[in-house]
Amino acid sequence: MRISAQYNVATPNSLPARVARYQRRKMFRAFMDFAAVAPGDTILDIGTTSDRLYDHSNYFEAWYQDKRSVTAVGLDDAAFLAQQYPGLRFLRADGRDLPLADASFDYVHSSAVLEHVGSRERQVQLLREAWRVSGKGIFLTTPNRWFPIEFHTVLPLLHWLPPRFYRASLAWIGKGFFASEDNLNLLSREALAGLVSAAEITNQELDSIALCGWPTNLILTARKPAA
Repeated sequence: MRISAQYNVATPNSLPARVARYQRRKMFRAFMDFAAVAPGDTILDIGTTSDRLYDHSNYFEAWYQDKRSVTAVGLDDAAFLAQQYPGLRFLRADGRDLPLADASFDYVHSSAVLEHVGSRERQVQLLREAWRVSGKGIFLTTPNRWFPIEFHTVLPLLHWLPPRFYRASLAWIGKGFFASEDNLNLLSREALAGLVSAAEITNQELDSIALCGWPTNLILTARKPAA
């Protein structure tokens, strides 16, 4: 998984960045509704970034009130989060191979990370690890491939091409970073369902958040049986 602080070309105050913030607020509310976190519950957030261009780059760390219950993990050096949000802990590690025991945290949260870890096999690895280290459940989001605007490149419709032609087109127009599967591998609802099955995640639901009625982001939630 390549380290990159910035996976978006939109400037901080641009319309795409404002839309992203608006949608992330919806995702945060969806997590809170799903988890109904109890006092003392712990949360692992997989995929924090060192990017500070947006006030919502690490939205979970910014908006979740009880910082002491949150551990942020990522390949980027985001140790500044522990200073910015006293009580929060940061662990620099690969979300596909976490140095953590089973059920180390009550909930695992991961937003807009799955599409950046590489091949479908690597995406399954991330899902398996999230499920393994969670004690109560997981909440993951990823952009919907079938939304007409691809938010990383801010290009319309091009990502609807078959992957081979899409990547070749990105390389041709000078967006080689996003042309690599290692850096961007978008998912449809059907593709995400296949990954969930391969990762052997049970009691799961697939949902989405929408913009003007069109799903922008897919949401995976799954609960573990009560002990």
